[in-house]
Order: sequence, then C-alpha cells, then structure tokens
Amino acid sequence: QVQLVESGGGLVQAGGSLRLSCAASGRTFSSYTMGTMGWFRQAPEKEREFVAAIIGSPANIYYADSVKGRFTISRANARNTVYLYLQMNSLKPEDAAVYYCAAGGFGGSAYYTSRRYDYWGQGTQVTVSS
Repeated sequence: QVQLVESGGGLVQAGGSLRLSCAASGRTFSSYTMGTMGWFRQAPEKEREFVAAIIGSPANIYYADSVKGRFTISRANARNTVYLYLQMNSLKPEDAAVYYCAAGGFGGSAYYTSRRYDYWGQGTQVTVSS
C-alpha cells in the first residue's frame, strides 16, 4: 500500500524557517527515485499550486518562481522508505498553506501539474505570522 506521510508543518514568524518531511513507502525505491516527487501547496480559497519537484536520478530539480532561492527540495533513501524534504527559509505570509507531498512517474503530464502525480499525502499546515 502506497503511503505518503508529511510532517514538519507549524507556525513560524515571517523570515523564519521550517523543514517539511515526507515519508514515502509502498513502492520500490526506483519507482520514487526514477520518477517524480514534488511538493504542492494550497491556501484557503486558492487552487493547489506547484512548489518544487525532484525528478529521476541523478536528480533534476525544479522550483516555482515564487520560492526559488528560498526553498530547497531534497530526497534521501532509508530502509524501505524514501524521504522527501522541503527546507523553507525566509518564509513570507503568502507562503502559508497546506503543503502536500506527491509522487508520480517519470513522464506524462508536466511536472508542475497535479496530473503528473498518482499519489498524494494528507497535507501539513504551514502558518506564517507577519
């Protein structure tokens, strides 16, 4: 059974940092490391939007313009689990949202669209106070 479980969300002041984690299990390592893993976010009354993606091995990494230079996506393997991280620095109030971890294949729809991803986590809330 595929599971993506996010953690690390919380309340932080503007300018602060948070590190989100996503534990992915239930598929082979290569399914995750050779495919696409990404982070999306959804603020209240807004559509879900792409944040960052890491694709294949060696990894190709992509960011939304709004987070480039402030967020860093990374991936690590451990026993039976692939971990996806999102280090978020210099947080702004507009970064507040529910953040979702997602996993998909190598090709198909564009990496910045939800259609690329077959599996999603339950989301973790990030709140940024001004």
